[in-house]
Amino acid sequence: MRTVFCGTPELAVPTLAAVAERHEVAAVVCPPDKPQGRKGTPVPPPVKTWALAHGLPVHQPEKLNDGAFEAWLRELAPEVGVVAAYGRFLKQPILDLPPHGWLNMHPSLLPRWRGSSPIRSAVIHGDAETGASIMRITMEMDAGDVLLQEATPIGPDETALELADRLAVLGAHLMTRALDLVARGEARFTPQDAARATYSKLLERSDGYIRWNRPAREIHNLVRGSLPWPTVQCGFRGQVCKVLRAAIVETPAGADPGVVVEATRDTVHVATADLRLAILEFQAPGKRAMRMDEFLRGHRIDAGDRFEDLA
Repeated sequence: MRTVFCGTPELAVPTLAAVAERHEVAAVVCPPDKPQGRKGTPVPPPVKTWALAHGLPVHQPEKLNDGAFEAWLRELAPEVGVVAAYGRFLKQPILDLPPHGWLNMHPSLLPRWRGSSPIRSAVIHGDAETGASIMRITMEMDAGDVLLQEATPIGPDETALELADRLAVLGAHLMTRALDLVARGEARFTPQDAARATYSKLLERSDGYIRWNRPAREIHNLVRGSLPWPTVQCGFRGQVCKVLRAAIVETPAGADPGVVVEATRDTVHVATADLRLAILEFQAPGKRAMRMDEFLRGHRIDAGDRFEDLA
C-alpha cells in the first residue's frame, strides 16, 4: 500500500524500516531539525537520517494545521498513514484524508499508559509487563480502537532505554502485520475500555528527585525508569548528584533513610524505608558518569554519610 510515515526519535526507526520493506513509503514526515549545543547546530531527527540514507523523501513542516500540510498530503494521496512516536497531533481534516485512516504504534498495552511517556511510566510504576499496540488514530489522545497488541514481560532490572529498544522491534513487527490485514480487508478493530485507561505524562526534572523515605523497590524502579530523562537526582555534600544505576540489597535498612549504611572501596549501600539500595553508577556535578567502584577510587564516602532529598 501507498503510505505516509510520521515519526521522530530512534524508537520510530524500526517501524519505518519494516514498513518501507513491505510497502511504498511515499514520504516521511518529521519535525524540523533541532538546534543543539552551544553553537545551535541543527541536528536531524533519527527518522530523517534513516529516511535520507534509504532514499525516501522527507517533509518537515513547521505547522500541521494551517492548510498547507493538508494540501500537501492531499496531493501525495496516501492510502494509509502510519505514525510512530511523532509527538504532534493530527486534526480531523488530516485524519480523514487517507482512505484507510491512520495507524499508530503505541509502546504500551492500551488502554494502560496513554500519553507521552508510556515506557518510562511502566518501569517507574513497577509494571510486570507491557507491550505494543497498533491503534486507529482519533482526536482523543491514544483512545482509538485497537487492531493488534502483543505483551512482553519487563525484567526486574531492565531500564527504560533497554525496554524501548525491545518495544521498537516488537511494534515494528506488529505494524507490518496490521498493514497486511488492512490491505487484505481483514482488519478488525476493538474499542478500548476507557474505564481501565491510565495516563502517562511528560516528565519534568523534579520527577527524578529521590525520596529516600520510600521503599527500595520504588526507588530502584525510578532509577531504571528515568533514563535518559530526567535521570534520578539527590543531594550529597551540598551538591546535586545523579544515581544512574542501582540494585536492591535484601537486607534491612538498619539506619535512617538516606544514610550510608556500608561503604567499602567498591560499593555504597544506602538506607531506604525498608531495605538497602546499592548505588552502582554515579555522577557528580561536572563529572562523567562512573561505576561506583571507579568513583570511590578518587572520592571517599563513609558509613554515616547522608544522601539528601532535593526540595
